[in-house]
Amino acid sequence: MRRRTFIKQSGLAVATTLMAPVLLPTYGQQILGAIDAGPESALIYLSPIKSNGALSKCQAEVWFVREGGHRYVITDANAWRANAIRQGLNRTQVWEGDVGLWGDADGKYKSLSASIVQGSIVEDPAVHAKLLGVFGVKYSAEWDTWGPRFKQGLADSSRVLLRYALS
Repeated sequence: MRRRTFIKQSGLAVATTLMAPVLLPTYGQQILGAIDAGPESALIYLSPIKSNGALSKCQAEVWFVREGGHRYVITDANAWRANAIRQGLNRTQVWEGDVGLWGDADGKYKSLSASIVQGSIVEDPAVHAKLLGVFGVKYSAEWDTWGPRFKQGLADSSRVLLRYALS
């Protein structure tokens, strides 16, 4: 086990233990199910699939959470991944793992486990609120900074919640 993996898993275990009494009444089995599934990558890498079947040159690593068999991403409303879905390019290639920034990874993320998913934009404020809590647990070390930005952005529509479901 790499030191980085050990530190991430140890941090998740500590955070889960400390946060469980607060979060379990709200998120119950959903959070426990994610924890029971084993360690999850902090990142996924995305690339929309163009109408001709080729991968877009727009690729990036992003934070995500898994809920109900879907992956969710919060992004800027004008980001290419949101615009691709609005333009009908809702098929997306997803690689799950962490090889660092996609631009510095020299394509290494393309050797990770991959799937083709269908993207959609989720506008339901109740789903936003629920998933903000799940993001907050997964990214607890950064959430003091990013949590308010994501919450405000979803509220004022400067950010969107994307759902990626298996095709």
